[in-house]
Amino acid sequence: MSHLRIILVEPREAGNVGAVARAMKNFGFDELWIVGEHPQLLPVSGWWASGADDVLAKARFAATLQEAVAGAHGTVATTSMRGRTTPVTYTPKTLSAKFASMATDQTLALVFGREDSGLTREELVLCQHTAAIPANDRFPTMNLAQSLCVFAYELSSIEPSPEARELPDAAALERVHQRARELLLEVGFLHENNPDRIYDDLRAMVARADLDAREATILLGIIRQIEWKIRSR
Repeated sequence: MSHLRIILVEPREAGNVGAVARAMKNFGFDELWIVGEHPQLLPVSGWWASGADDVLAKARFAATLQEAVAGAHGTVATTSMRGRTTPVTYTPKTLSAKFASMATDQTLALVFGREDSGLTREELVLCQHTAAIPANDRFPTMNLAQSLCVFAYELSSIEPSPEARELPDAAALERVHQRARELLLEVGFLHENNPDRIYDDLRAMVARADLDAREATILLGIIRQIEWKIRSR
């Protein structure tokens, strides 16, 4: 089975962090990251962890989401948002199929936002895909640990795929996006006053393409060649 990294962005309640750790251990996952500001975790998180203190003790802390997803080969933001620029959306069940297709030495990062406001647009676009639990439309919001529990159950129940794909990590994909964005600004395709209005659509297109590592390298090579050609005139 591939590796799962759970990332909590600015969790508001220490008890929720502890409950997440407990749910993770219930289903055999133990890599927990906490991004940005958070309340003092102990002793409250330990009470809610109720036996998953080892998961809490190993938790890693990052200043930014970009730092937390670095090295992951698949990045998925959990959200209830749907929109024109929202990348491919999974349910917990369909996400498990993608997880199964990853190699055993690759990592899927599953990102959860703030309990009261979720993830910002800037944080969403750092992830390749989004995932949402198909809950009751009239009452779709779930507790943080409840949401994690649904995803963890599905992801722990999959059978590994016999043919795993080599995927680029998050940092490699972000290099492609940074170079592409700079190039499109240089040639005037993107408007300087609001480049992300269009580039968010391009991010979504790349996410739907689900590039493997070789394809991401080729795309970066194309961008570099175009840059060289333009600047060598």
